[in-house]
Amino acid sequence: MADRTIGTGRTTRRVALAGMGGAVAAPALLRSAWAAEAVNVGVAVPLSGANAQFGVNSRNGIELVADQVNAAGGIKALGGAKINLVIADSTSTPTSAANVAQRMITQNRVSAILGAFASSLTIAISEVTERRDVPLLTMSFADQVTGRGFKNVFQVVAKASAIGAAQFDGTLAIAKAAGQTLERVAIMYEDTAYGTAQAVGLRDGAKKAGVQLVMDDAYPLGITDVTPLINKLRASGAQAVFPVSYLSDSLQIIRVMRQQGITIPAIGGAAGYVIPDFEKGLGEFAEGVLSISPANYDLAPELTDAFRKRYGYFMVHEALEHAVCMDVLVQAIEKAGKADPASVRNALAGGRFEGGWTKAMTGGAVQFDAAGLNTLSVPVMVQWRQKELVTVWPDQFAKGKAVWKS
Repeated sequence: MADRTIGTGRTTRRVALAGMGGAVAAPALLRSAWAAEAVNVGVAVPLSGANAQFGVNSRNGIELVADQVNAAGGIKALGGAKINLVIADSTSTPTSAANVAQRMITQNRVSAILGAFASSLTIAISEVTERRDVPLLTMSFADQVTGRGFKNVFQVVAKASAIGAAQFDGTLAIAKAAGQTLERVAIMYEDTAYGTAQAVGLRDGAKKAGVQLVMDDAYPLGITDVTPLINKLRASGAQAVFPVSYLSDSLQIIRVMRQQGITIPAIGGAAGYVIPDFEKGLGEFAEGVLSISPANYDLAPELTDAFRKRYGYFMVHEALEHAVCMDVLVQAIEKAGKADPASVRNALAGGRFEGGWTKAMTGGAVQFDAAGLNTLSVPVMVQWRQKELVTVWPDQFAKGKAVWKS
């Protein structure tokens, strides 16, 4: 597919759609490596395939912050150098994602790469960035992202097993506040890196609380018929269900549950449960659905309202966290005073980053440990209320009281 250059009113960037061969366009404005007038930042996200909407959301969050930085005078330590985003479609397959990352590094001389939402894609990209000593900043959840001893990957959110544990703990707390004690629950999750890692946290939470898992089923991403899963759920006697899935699967699961009259609380695993398309696809069936989320837009409206104004929908968590990735990268370049990958990586490693978009995270800042994991990120529980997501747990972050319907 041919490249196209698009203008945003503040910057111009070259966009390449990599669905056919993974080509990445030469960066606009760049005349020499690490030149003062532009710092190349790779953005590898799925713009086609099953996870395309998540990729679009992620790209939008990154673009918003890059344009804000450029409009404010660029990177001060580099004499006002502008950020030049090299955006490419990772597609929704790991092999394509790895190829895109390789081309960004060899053809575009990127200072770092941001992406790629889906953990399976991010893991594939990280194999490339690790070999080539290029920093990768991500909001992907899977424990494996920062669990392999890599030195060039930086994860701004809590890992999936911790998110799964919080998903369970938050549900117990909400149910208890409503006067119900959970004794039997069900888990259903897609068999990807994201789903399997988060299921570990849910199992651990159930075991710790002494709650019986009456259903614990994996299913393939993109399942075409969820009826057997829902039939098993009905027969299980579960008081609540924890589905962990991307959008198309989440829509099927909740729709078939409600159509069959299964009204037990559903507590999603972020991803497909916390984007506007979920509510648009389900209508009234979305109302009251709970989900865990690494962050939520209502915690920092002074920052996230700019996203809604620009793009016309609330700032979904992947957009917010990728915005944080962009902000942290800029802070690291300012700290290093250089934009080459080695200097950026050294500035990120073990670093603490405050102010700007990091204030939108629950920890109020970003602090990377030796593995590259942000140790300050605390997951939150959100609930659909009249087409908006409201943070309802834990109490110190809650913007509303959870509604529990047993």
